[in-house]
Amino acid sequence: MEAAEIDLELDAVGPGLRKPLSRRDFLRLGGGILVLFSFPRVVGEGTAQPRTLPDDFNAFLRIAEDGTVSCFTGKIEMGQGVITSLAQMLAEELDVPFDRVKMVMGDTDLCPWDMGTFGSMTTRFFGPPLRKAGAEARQAILELAAERFGLPVDDLSTADGTVFVRRDPTRRLTYGELVQGRRIERRVRTEAHLKRPSEFRIMGRPHGRTDAVAKVTGQAQYAADIRLPGMLYACLLRPPAHGARLLSVDTKGARSVPGAIVIEQDGLVAVLHEKPDMAEEALRRIEARFEIPKATVDHETIFAHLLKVAPEGETLAEGGNLEEGIRLAAHRFSETYWNDYVAHAAIETHAAVAEMKDGKLTVWASTQTPFPLREQIARELDLPPERVRVITPFVGGGFGGKSANQQALEAARLAKLIGRPVQVSWRRQEEFFFDTFRPAAIVKIDAGTTHDGYLCYWDYHVYYAGSRGAEHFYSIPHHRTVAHGRGWQGNPGSHPFATGPWRAPSNNTNTFARESHIDAVAAACGLDPVEFRLRHLKDERMRRLLEVAAKEFGWRSAVHPTGLGLGVACGMDSGTYVVTMAEVSVDPQTGQIRVKRVLAAQDMGICVNPDGARLQMEGCVMMGLGYALTEMINFRGGEILDRNFDTYEIPRFSWLPEIETIIVPNNGIEPQGGGEPAIITMGAVIANAVYDATGARLCRLPMRPERVKAALARLRRE
Repeated sequence: MEAAEIDLELDAVGPGLRKPLSRRDFLRLGGGILVLFSFPRVVGEGTAQPRTLPDDFNAFLRIAEDGTVSCFTGKIEMGQGVITSLAQMLAEELDVPFDRVKMVMGDTDLCPWDMGTFGSMTTRFFGPPLRKAGAEARQAILELAAERFGLPVDDLSTADGTVFVRRDPTRRLTYGELVQGRRIERRVRTEAHLKRPSEFRIMGRPHGRTDAVAKVTGQAQYAADIRLPGMLYACLLRPPAHGARLLSVDTKGARSVPGAIVIEQDGLVAVLHEKPDMAEEALRRIEARFEIPKATVDHETIFAHLLKVAPEGETLAEGGNLEEGIRLAAHRFSETYWNDYVAHAAIETHAAVAEMKDGKLTVWASTQTPFPLREQIARELDLPPERVRVITPFVGGGFGGKSANQQALEAARLAKLIGRPVQVSWRRQEEFFFDTFRPAAIVKIDAGTTHDGYLCYWDYHVYYAGSRGAEHFYSIPHHRTVAHGRGWQGNPGSHPFATGPWRAPSNNTNTFARESHIDAVAAACGLDPVEFRLRHLKDERMRRLLEVAAKEFGWRSAVHPTGLGLGVACGMDSGTYVVTMAEVSVDPQTGQIRVKRVLAAQDMGICVNPDGARLQMEGCVMMGLGYALTEMINFRGGEILDRNFDTYEIPRFSWLPEIETIIVPNNGIEPQGGGEPAIITMGAVIANAVYDATGARLCRLPMRPERVKAALARLRRE
């Protein structure tokens, strides 16, 4: 198998996950090269780790005696494929075979500090220092070999984990032979340079995911798979609604369950048992009374409430003079766009196992933020940070929803209280209740065109979605973009429950609104939507991408609606440009939308792993069908009405459209984000295709059948 070895627990724990090793212990195992760079310091047990990536590049890699390379990263693998692409980056710069790289991820004792895995930042921001570490390690190895051969460094070269003499390639040493059982500390004397794209042998080439076999055969371990001797399963008493207050609790019934242990402390009520079903039975026997606040909003009245309590706007971008643009306008177009709350709905619910042993707390957690979690636990349990270790097994999907870490804090608190290992694994109902939903949001756009069909002004206000993706990229002389709340959490008194980032946060909402409005204006001007976009685009990357997508899709210029059900949308996210085209059909009787075909084209700079990038694009398309067509949270006050997949409908395999992906080469730009961009256009491209099919413009996501039917009914009345 052409793949790096899969071993997330590699060197992180001993057999059976029971004997954690420190980085110092790890480095003591056998011989190995320890390559020193700027600062001869190794991050080890008991050493306070800085809140930045280390200057000492030893923190990123280790070369073992047998030539195996361990890559250390605080990033985690949650399905996005960086376990493969990061290994490609290191193997490329170090000049070792790809399958010699082993990934050690998300372990706070072994890996360099990292703020978390989110925002499509792994490739963009962790990739460069990792590549530099590989390049400097390779330079140090060359200098070691030069001393062994008695030759200048310039007479040597490297390939496949060996150093050889250029004039006589039979004279060569493996990286392992250079080690010779010694620990070698060295600073490089010559500045190392990253390889140019023309020199790539591993980056830029498709590699199958190294975790694929483990995941499809069930070998891959997630937090809820961890088993420890003496471990107890915990079930916690939960409120029926956000904001509810516990008035009384009677735990006699739970205590009557043989083997059940009941914990009541400072509002925490939990039952623990050696068997998970018995823990659930004990929980069911608890009698509790709550005071539930009176509901003042629900999923239909929330938008009026949000606008009523909206914060002042902050101008993100502006140019020209809006008043002048309005004066020049021959036609004006104003519209409001909405989207409902959306859940992350990851396959894996939040889970954690915690063990307090010899004064040190170890937590295996499904988390996107192992290092911040370590700090949270230390702070809340009053432990020195160096006495807390977080290990992150595979994470079964996060999408921005696994950074709060409540389940890990619960497991840690219970393990410390009871002195035995404890697992907390949320049921689906808990997952929906405690999720930090994508916020309900509103976008108001006022735009105008001249007599000859050119946009002359653009006034854009986004409420509660956030600022990412709000600024337009079209050529409009007079414009303003205003965000009423930059983030996703809302001002106090706005949302009735927690909200947070959701895959490509803000950008799904902003792209839906902007691209829907551009489409509406194009139709009103009697212009083809692709042609209208091109006449307002000066950015050559976007122009080229749109032209490539139109050609590959077979787009034929026409004024919409044509009845064919074709749509287009453009967007930018995480440094990547994306254009999506789609074909849909609409059943006017049922209101059902069927997405038949989607083409997604992407310019993401240097593409590290084309196979991985295409998988992410396909995943974005499929997941995007959910927020576009069905996914929304129904609620009444703080009570969440959708608590499982019987009412919260995510995309099904039967919905799968024909998907084409195009990655437009652009080696002139460093690698950009790839995990999120292709999802941002899905709402707009489907809405625009529905308009082309029916003539009805849908301005609220999701486009559920009843909303489609209502839009068609309005169209018939007009």
